[in-house]
Amino acid sequence: MNPQAKPIFITSLLLGTTITISSNHWVLAWAGLEINTLAVLPLISKSHHPRAIEAATKYFLVQATASALVLFSSMTNAWHNGQWDITQLTNPTACLIMTAAISMKLGLVPFHFWFPEVLQGSSLTTGLLLSTAMKLPPMTLFLLTSQSLNTTMLVTMAILSAAIGGWMGLNQTQVRKIMAFSSISHLGWMTIIISYSPKLALFNFLLYTLMTTAVFLTLNQMKALKLSTLMTTWTKTPSLNAILLLTLLSLAGLPPLTGFLPKWLIIQELTKQSMAPAAAMISLLSLLGLFFYLRLAYCATITLPPHTTNHMKQWHTNKPVSTSIAVLTTMSIMLLPASPMILTTI
Repeated sequence: MNPQAKPIFITSLLLGTTITISSNHWVLAWAGLEINTLAVLPLISKSHHPRAIEAATKYFLVQATASALVLFSSMTNAWHNGQWDITQLTNPTACLIMTAAISMKLGLVPFHFWFPEVLQGSSLTTGLLLSTAMKLPPMTLFLLTSQSLNTTMLVTMAILSAAIGGWMGLNQTQVRKIMAFSSISHLGWMTIIISYSPKLALFNFLLYTLMTTAVFLTLNQMKALKLSTLMTTWTKTPSLNAILLLTLLSLAGLPPLTGFLPKWLIIQELTKQSMAPAAAMISLLSLLGLFFYLRLAYCATITLPPHTTNHMKQWHTNKPVSTSIAVLTTMSIMLLPASPMILTTI
């Protein structure tokens, strides 16, 4: 890729995201989503590998379909109510179509089929963008329209996302696919609470972004794409490998790490809303995700020699860990003691 082209695409991503999250008009929000899609396509296909081209094609088709549904839903709402304001989504048909469209953009079950395949065909840095930054605009639309959407449908989709995200990640050996199913599972936690406490859903999304960024940057520094290569990275970056264990457990939501905080608050809020069965169900389903996070952690840290991998050991590198990885990893592990201060802002 031309070195001058990449800043243009990154600027377009920032512009599209800013337009969507700051607009009150449906057409402006749609335009921001389209700018985002067109900016990220060259980043997915930049390696010119057939798998990358396939991933870019799948991503384009799914996002184009979702954008068309967003426009169709907003036009239906404007036709019935004469309102183009995002917060004035009141027509039942428009609400249903909009839920499907945003779910497709996010990768919620049953519209999750594209996300693992696209992530597998992308590089780790592009996969990080797809898992975090590209989910912010549709998540913002979800937050703005949360009071209008069907709560029962959202809770059903959330529980299915937690179930399928955990279940499908169990037998994966590719790290990017595991992170894709992890993202689907976390989206279930955000969706189940979005109707009752949008601020809590946003808080969950921010912490998920923080932890996922730390994991992706660590894996990128290790150049680990499969479980088999992850098992030999302890010889290359032993300290980073040890910290990866705690970051993965934080992403799984184990106390006393940062990832436990949003799950704790969501379960508490669901119980207050007389939804204890849903809270119990999604909590039990998160154990499926815990299994493959432990599997990643086991391959990265606990399988010290002697073990039976057929890969050559990697050379130990003295290159220092970047500051961004150090800061993100520390925050991914140690934010739980700051929970009283964080709770006052929610």
